Amino acid sequence: MPFAERFAAFSSGAFFLAGLVFGVWKYVALARSTDARAPVYVDVAHRAALLYAFACLVVERFAALSVLAPDLEVAAVVAQIAFFGLGLSTYVVHGVLRDTDNQFEKPHRLGKRTVPPALVVAFMVALVVAELGGFAVLFFGACTAPA
Repeated sequence: MPFAERFAAFSSGAFFLAGLVFGVWKYVALARSTDARAPVYVDVAHRAALLYAFACLVVERFAALSVLAPDLEVAAVVAQIAFFGLGLSTYVVHGVLRDTDNQFEKPHRLGKRTVPPALVVAFMVALVVAELGGFAVLFFGACTAPA
């Protein structure tokens, strides 16, 4: 199995396992809560990890269908999955810190500190380019494959 496909498949497993672990974290938070609610970003991390697991399978399948150069496919796959992980890590950090229920609310909080708005925008632009651009590359590679 080519590296791009293997990386996507194993990333799927890692995200799924993380989602299951975050489900335990969510349950413990629910059980300890007086209103049977987990912190917002604990819940978001749990659901996002499970969704990223399945997104990685879509990425893996399109990497398999793509006829582009293997190095380009690897770059597209790694870019997407890296930003899945980076996005998920922000949810986990906010879940641990319990510092916000909306990471895009200004001022952007990170614990007791604030994050400059330009940094948040730059991260989001990079995320869009990596995730959307990475998948567009694989989709193009799959669409141009001979029938």
